[in-house]
Amino acid sequence: MNFIINKVSQVRALFKNEEGQDLLEYALLIALIALVAVGAVTAAGGKVGTVFQAIADSIPGA
Repeated sequence: MNFIINKVSQVRALFKNEEGQDLLEYALLIALIALVAVGAVTAAGGKVGTVFQAIADSIPGA
């Protein structure tokens, strides 16, 4: 039981501590950047695939 109370106290201290908030903000910022990067790569991937397919189609005997 003391273990649970200790962990709850640690979590509460983390939310009260400004350093913990900074860490959380950085984590959220990194997650947002990662989502944008995945979206950009996905969008560009389709266009790049189309360009490569057009090049492959224009090469005779390929």
